[in-house]
Amino acid sequence: MIQYLLDTNVVSELSKPRLNVTLMLVFGTKRDDIAISSITLHELRFGIERAAYSAKRDLLEEFFRDTVLLLPVVPYDDKAALWHAAERARLVGAGKTPSFADGQIAAVAAVNQFTLVTANVADFTHFSGLEIEDWTKRK
Repeated sequence: MIQYLLDTNVVSELSKPRLNVTLMLVFGTKRDDIAISSITLHELRFGIERAAYSAKRDLLEEFFRDTVLLLPVVPYDDKAALWHAAERARLVGAGKTPSFADGQIAAVAAVNQFTLVTANVADFTHFSGLEIEDWTKRK
């Protein structure tokens, strides 16, 4: 049962040659409970599409095929769009302007009652009703 939504930066961290042991351990124990959003799928694929053809791009393609495409993908749907619009209006009114993609990812997590897993907690702290965890830091 999905309980966690991985932010793009966490998935990207999993693809690095120098692995974050803390992240890998938690990812391994919770793998059946995690998903990504359609926004993260887009961001990862976009990054690969923009990369020059190289050995690094080949490794990213392999990671995308063998890891990313095996994760459940949760769409940014009408409920997420409505939540995002309300939160975006609230935050802009308070003088805070989060990135549009971060707002979409937060919305997918919030409306599905998932805990958002990110390495950039500060990017999401202003959203209301969002549970956040960082699996990249040692406890």
